[in-house]
Amino acid sequence: MDKKVALVTGAGSGVGRAVTLALLRAGYHVALAGRRRDALERTVAEAGEHGERALVVPTDVRDPEAVRALFARTQAAFGRLDVLFNNAGIVRNGPLEDLTYEQWRSVVDTNLTATFLCTQQAFHLMKRQDPRGGRIINNGSVSAHAPRPDSAAYTATKHAITGLTKSTALDGRKYNIACGQIDIGNALTDTTAGMARGVPQADGSLAAEPVMDVEHAAQSVLHMADLPLEANVLFMTVMATKMPLVGRG
Repeated sequence: MDKKVALVTGAGSGVGRAVTLALLRAGYHVALAGRRRDALERTVAEAGEHGERALVVPTDVRDPEAVRALFARTQAAFGRLDVLFNNAGIVRNGPLEDLTYEQWRSVVDTNLTATFLCTQQAFHLMKRQDPRGGRIINNGSVSAHAPRPDSAAYTATKHAITGLTKSTALDGRKYNIACGQIDIGNALTDTTAGMARGVPQADGSLAAEPVMDVEHAAQSVLHMADLPLEANVLFMTVMATKMPLVGRG
């Protein structure tokens, strides 16, 4: 193949932006999906000359028709798809008993249903292309292992992503489609900047937590993406070494 093609959801900020830049710098052609065109275009601008291999597709990944259009645009522009990074996600924290139906639904639709919709369209494309197959990488979270206080909706979706990852890896075998999940802990982005000031702990206290450069997460995704299809990272956890995930914290 003369090119490698990736699609990243939530590419306008945070982990999605960092992964998009890593893929572009590694030579990939990348379709960038997200709701805000201006944020996607800032990611492309940050890529410099590598941005010539980028395709900006503003998309609400909760909408099945919009997702179908996203994958059709990607195929029309690049001819195939080798890697899908399901990254789009939101957080709605608060006491479980006060979580509204609308808040619950928005988290489930964005974090879980959108991942399913994109995975389904990736299957349709990857099983028909030549060479056949590809790779799907789901952005889980360390919340797929242990919840933070007042994060019922987010934690539930990230546990569900683990089940979807396993089913996708199994169902993709016959099409040469590999699927893995990366669980990222305390990567420093605009969203997580407050961790250095204090994060609610299980005992009710507020404590600062160590963070790591988001580039470590981006390079981990790139490693997963670059593997030949005969090999797969099914699950990877990359986290700030001293974050209180293991043990009593």
